[in-house]
Amino acid sequence: MSSTPDHSGNNRILIIDDNPDIHADFRKVLGTAVPDAGALDSVMAQFFGETAPATEQTSFQLDSCYQGREGLERVQRSIAEGRPYAMAFVDVRMPPGWDGVETITRIWEIDSSIQVVICTAYSDYSWQDIIARLGKSDRLVILKKPFDSIEVLQLAHAMTEKWLVTQQARQTLDDLNRLVNDRTRALQESNEKLKREVIERELAQEALRISEERLSKAFECSPLPVAILRLQDHGYVEVNGAFLTVTGYDRTELLGRSLWEAGVVVDLQSRLEAMGQLMRGQSVRQRACRLAPKVGDEREALLWIERFELAAGPHLLAVVQDVSEQVKLEAQLRQSQKMEAIGHLAAGVAHDLNNILTIVEGHTSLQLAKTQLDKDVVWSLEQVQGAGQRAAALTRQLLAFGRKQIMLKRAVSLGTVVSDVASMLRRLIPENIAITFDYAPEVPLVFADVCNVEQVIMNLVVNARDAMPKGGTLHLCTDHTEVTAAHAARSPNARAGHFVRLTVTDSGEGMSRETLARIFEPFFTTKEVGKGTGMGLATVLGIVQQHEGWIEADSRLGQGTAFRIYLPATQLVAPVETPAAAPGPVRSAANDMILIVEDDADVRSLARCVLEEAGYRVIEAEDGHRAISTWQTFDGRIDLLLTDMVMPGGLSGRDVAKRFVVERPESKVIFSSGYSDQLFGSEVDLREGVTFLPKPYLARQLTDAVARALRGEPGPVPAGS
Repeated sequence: MSSTPDHSGNNRILIIDDNPDIHADFRKVLGTAVPDAGALDSVMAQFFGETAPATEQTSFQLDSCYQGREGLERVQRSIAEGRPYAMAFVDVRMPPGWDGVETITRIWEIDSSIQVVICTAYSDYSWQDIIARLGKSDRLVILKKPFDSIEVLQLAHAMTEKWLVTQQARQTLDDLNRLVNDRTRALQESNEKLKREVIERELAQEALRISEERLSKAFECSPLPVAILRLQDHGYVEVNGAFLTVTGYDRTELLGRSLWEAGVVVDLQSRLEAMGQLMRGQSVRQRACRLAPKVGDEREALLWIERFELAAGPHLLAVVQDVSEQVKLEAQLRQSQKMEAIGHLAAGVAHDLNNILTIVEGHTSLQLAKTQLDKDVVWSLEQVQGAGQRAAALTRQLLAFGRKQIMLKRAVSLGTVVSDVASMLRRLIPENIAITFDYAPEVPLVFADVCNVEQVIMNLVVNARDAMPKGGTLHLCTDHTEVTAAHAARSPNARAGHFVRLTVTDSGEGMSRETLARIFEPFFTTKEVGKGTGMGLATVLGIVQQHEGWIEADSRLGQGTAFRIYLPATQLVAPVETPAAAPGPVRSAANDMILIVEDDADVRSLARCVLEEAGYRVIEAEDGHRAISTWQTFDGRIDLLLTDMVMPGGLSGRDVAKRFVVERPESKVIFSSGYSDQLFGSEVDLREGVTFLPKPYLARQLTDAVARALRGEPGPVPAGS
């Protein structure tokens, strides 16, 4: 890296000559041992008759080169080092290579400030030739050979001093130019700034006028309620139309009153916090409050208050956002998520209970089938069996709530289902309750499990009956409706499309908002102890959701309740009922081999015990993989596969059945399960008691199902993968 040149003084001289003697002569004249300026001053003093002043000797730094290229390299190196040469003595003729004129030309291309003395004889080049090649320049002097020592000394002093003066003058001129340019630029910038300020002030005044107009229009046209308040007491100064609309006040009723007195309700603690923020110059953001209209119910809202300046001084801008619908939807979503979690838990518990109840009911039924039992033992076993059946009914409700129960769906008319249970409903309803039905014509079919839909209707009707102890009216209606996107947005479970709606409306006692929010929770009930399990509406919710529908409920204390159930319309055609096939010939159980696939060892042991007592031969496996291995290595016929649906190891009962009927197409299959989570496809026509045995089951139910399947009654053929 080069450094900045030091212009305080420069005595560096470059001598370029091909003759070594010339270099020696220059060193004798200009070397440090030779008096320089002092001798010259003495001569001048003698010549002009003056006293020679006392001067210091000047020491020149001499560098020697013998060819032009070498001299150019020295000049380049000196510039790079930040120590340029002040002058150069250059011989005109320097064979071989560049001559002196070309050398000077090359040197001036990289350093135009260097002073040059051409050492020549007139016979070499004429002055005109040199000027023609180098041009006129005050940096160029010719020294005729042979040269005089005093003349060389004078030239050295004069040319190095001239180089210094030239550099200083150039530096001064550059500084002056820079100063002038900076000042000129500053004046121009000041002038431009002044022009801009004048223009900006004019534009600002116009913009202020336009802004005030826009602010006034935006304030008035804002869809959110907005108010301008005094800073001191938070009194209304101005309100927009939206504020008047949501509060129901006239402008004259609000102006002068405080924000906290009319229009907005905030609890005391929150109000004090908000006022403290405003006193400290802070903003109030998203403060929970309630919109309090002049007439009507309060609504959930959020409040923003910002400080801003008006011509009359500092004021407050208050913006209120009605978030009632949002709060309602968020509450519905949280409730839905909570119910989903409870449903998963309930289904898991019910599945495990079904396995336990299968063991309890199976073994009790085995014992009750024996003769000559003591009466007390029979009575105890019957009590155990009855309790097990009641527990099984409860688990079915849990599975319905958790959307895990087995469903046998088909295309049905919802109006027909209601009509079919109408007579039963009338027997459930006392005479002081009037029940009416309304079936809209040309209602689409729904893809549903008839028994489950009947259970939904029965539960809703029983709840309505209990809500009208002193009598009233009960109305059931079925119709076709198209749910719009706007309607769907108001309910977390709803969606747009065509649906068949069942509406059950009563004129009973109604419910509070808090009770209505919890009616679908399992085991929640408002009835007296012993008069309800709290699973009725939870079961209804599970069944409806398993049918890909949803429920909307409206109720107010003293104004009755309305339940609206939405089920998706289907394009499927209702199946044609066919008469049941006649029973096949009775076959001996001793000739039949049954493969039991069940992961629960106790349930597997029960099934084996029941079937062996009935005379069947039994082999067993605890999961799908062992089942496949068992029948592939079994040397003999397997007449029937009894398989659980949910098993560990990655193979479900359906997977096992698919493989089984391919390898043993002459065999029968019975599925058994406590619940199903999309385990069966629509291509499998399950028939309870023939090809599907729900848990828990009694010993007789198991043997009857096996017997019917072996007799060749119609059953499912699992579809291929």
